[in-house]
Amino acid sequence: MTTVVQMRKKGSITLPMKLRKKYQLDEDDPITLIDLGEGIFLSPRRAVLPKLAAQIQELRLKNDISLEELIEGVQNERKR
Repeated sequence: MTTVVQMRKKGSITLPMKLRKKYQLDEDDPITLIDLGEGIFLSPRRAVLPKLAAQIQELRLKNDISLEELIEGVQNERKR
């Protein structure tokens, strides 16, 4: 997939919403820029663990699951 973006003042670019959703990018997420000599390569540098922990916490609270129940469920899954 090739996407064209336009550089704005001070060098900023906007990543299309489709790509931000696909790669779960939020405001202030770091992106690595690699100079290839004849072009550049952008790659999201995602901190997966904090986002995953937040999602688990949200689901746990939404479904009224205690931390103890969650841990017990994980332990049961590991045994299987």
